[in-house]
Amino acid sequence: MFDEIQFDRMKRLPKYVFAEVNELKMAQRRAGADVIDFSMGNPDGDTPEHIREKLIESAQKTKTHGYSVSKGIPKLLVAIADWYKRRYDCDLDPATECVATMGSKEGYAHLAYAITNPGDVAIVPDPTYPIHEYSFILAGGNVAKFAIEFDEDYKVNEDKFFIDLDRVLKESSPRPKYVLVNFPHNPTTATVTPEFYVRLVAMAKEKRFYVISDIAYGDLTFDGYVTPSIMSVPGAKDVAVESFTLSKSYNMAGWRVGFFVGNKKLIGALQKIKSWLDYGMFTPIQVAATVALNGDQECVKEITQKYNHRQEVLLDAFAKAGWNVRKNQATMFVWAEIPPYAQHLGSLEFSKRMLKEASVAVAPGIGFGPNGDKYVRIALIENDNRIRQAARNIKEFLKKLKQESESK
Repeated sequence: MFDEIQFDRMKRLPKYVFAEVNELKMAQRRAGADVIDFSMGNPDGDTPEHIREKLIESAQKTKTHGYSVSKGIPKLLVAIADWYKRRYDCDLDPATECVATMGSKEGYAHLAYAITNPGDVAIVPDPTYPIHEYSFILAGGNVAKFAIEFDEDYKVNEDKFFIDLDRVLKESSPRPKYVLVNFPHNPTTATVTPEFYVRLVAMAKEKRFYVISDIAYGDLTFDGYVTPSIMSVPGAKDVAVESFTLSKSYNMAGWRVGFFVGNKKLIGALQKIKSWLDYGMFTPIQVAATVALNGDQECVKEITQKYNHRQEVLLDAFAKAGWNVRKNQATMFVWAEIPPYAQHLGSLEFSKRMLKEASVAVAPGIGFGPNGDKYVRIALIENDNRIRQAARNIKEFLKKLKQESESK
């Protein structure tokens, strides 16, 4: 009888890309392989000491052990607003234009659940971080896509972006209500200029859609690039919300701290649904997050420098292995195009073979959308020695693939 019970919503959900890679990794490790793991953006460093100390101090107080506030404790909401003022000269009302979330991933799932009616359409560029797309699908909506195009420096072709966006807006039925953007981009690392958001806000007002912006990797920038925010644009709060997470900038991935800011209607919807579905983060975590946002930001600079250094090491080591990868300006990832002689495999098969034959794990680009299938995403979460060892392993693997291609 129970076999007849169907979970129709789950049918729309593919197997999560990271779950599939993790299963393969575990199988390799059970077989005794020393897997060098670049597959997930899981920071390997310690959370800065002053943040950990504040967590411990707050946890020692028994009054902090009860239910917390689902939208965030007042001091954290003020810290979020102050962070935006310092960084982007944006004035936010902590009570009505800010909400703390259990990481940005939870925030996207709950926001989509709160604002999506059955059949609503959201536009999401392809490739994309999976929750950006599937939060709307799980909420009963639909997603329209177009490909992100960028140059050799991973800078978005902004004119093409707006041409494609306008086309999708006209072609989609019903008319899309939401456009999601994520720059610096996961997975491609692509970046935009401040003018991009000026144009996007103007278009949102003209075409009547809301913008949902994700700047999760906004701190992790190199060579002088500075991440812009849509919130810096006058009038942005009329049409947009933006999210950030402490996971990457402060090595707080497991703490699950993020936030959304901006349009009162969308923020109010997220606050309301969270009041029904959760009791907020553990209060000491929120207190420590307040210290992270308000405190000395030297730790963020050090974390960013580490990723920049690792990218330099990886590009040099991989080039010596026969795999030339371009340098990017942001994020903790490298978006590496599969060598031409191996592209016929597709990113999933290429990744599986590299894991099995070279003991190196990466994230296949197809897991982020069809337009990612010529690439793999490499997270900069291994130290210099492990990066160089991975390159040595990959060198033999690539040599074998090239020989296979030439023999056909």
